[in-house]
Amino acid sequence: MPRHLLSRREFVATAAAAVSLPCTLRAEKPQPRDEPVAFFLVGDTHFLADKENPTKLNKRSATVTARLVDWLNKLPGTAIPREAGGGTVLAPRGVIHAGDCIDTGDKANVKMQETEWAAFTDAYGLTGKDGRLKVPVYEVHGNHDSPRGDGLVVKKIIARNKTRPGVTRTSQNGVHYSWDWGGVHFVNLGIVVGQVASVTRKRRYGPLGSLDFLVRDLKEKVGTSGKPVVLTHHVDMLRYAKPLPIEEKKAEGMEWDPADVKGFHDALKGYNIAAILYGHTHARNVFRWDGSAKPSKTGIPTFNVDNSSHFGGSQQAFFYFEIHPDRLIVREYQTNNAWETGTWTPQTWTAPIPATRS
Repeated sequence: MPRHLLSRREFVATAAAAVSLPCTLRAEKPQPRDEPVAFFLVGDTHFLADKENPTKLNKRSATVTARLVDWLNKLPGTAIPREAGGGTVLAPRGVIHAGDCIDTGDKANVKMQETEWAAFTDAYGLTGKDGRLKVPVYEVHGNHDSPRGDGLVVKKIIARNKTRPGVTRTSQNGVHYSWDWGGVHFVNLGIVVGQVASVTRKRRYGPLGSLDFLVRDLKEKVGTSGKPVVLTHHVDMLRYAKPLPIEEKKAEGMEWDPADVKGFHDALKGYNIAAILYGHTHARNVFRWDGSAKPSKTGIPTFNVDNSSHFGGSQQAFFYFEIHPDRLIVREYQTNNAWETGTWTPQTWTAPIPATRS
């Protein structure tokens, strides 16, 4: 199936070698756990206001973002074709959003941001009962939402986290949060994960203490249980997994400081990380990550979701996840006509999940 290459072609080139999840590990005999955990992953919805009339949404953006929510609502209970693994779409626990909810959060036009955020919340709501989306939503912020973490969207996320369904822990600043679905632990970590205390240089994007939150959350909420963990942030890792040390000015210009990328990977050692989820690149990429700058044959299953309802194109996609007691199953649903129609990508990604320790 032809795939589109958008703004980050040098990164997307790695996808050709990374469209499966090879693994030589065998899953342990699973311990009893809840029913499969199903959810959707979207990203880069980029709700855009009309530049000439910033109190209204851009017509193209309004159309494609609305159609996406329609598909998220009507897919549960429908059949999955054999070429995409077969079965039926389970009732999702919610939708995880990998960031860039709106388009102009990195610009100075606050009126456009307000219109875009109002449209996002009208479409996605929060709880599954207060917007067009029929399940709860769990978003992180991206660079088009608030690159330094001091904009409208981050302030709104902080407020939403106070009443977001199921949240069991939030960071001291209110931005980052975690929750559990059916014996699986989820952690949302914002735009990037950082920052390591030993490297004090300025970061291009503000991590807002996400690394410290992750370390504490995994220790207190997961510990030695072996509970599967799913992590979400916005920016991709491979381009920034550079050897250390790295020149100061060069690092300050990068979206994710390589020292923080290493700190992120180091923080995950010893935990049962079922998946890392992110967006940002506007292209699908699936691979295993071992902390290096290239996809590996072993490591953490990682899923880079395509842009899901960007106003600038017709090709969009999102992921559908099922976490079973012993395995992860992932499929992609895509469109070539801005969600007038949609089809399953004829491929399935799977990975074993070791059993939770008693």
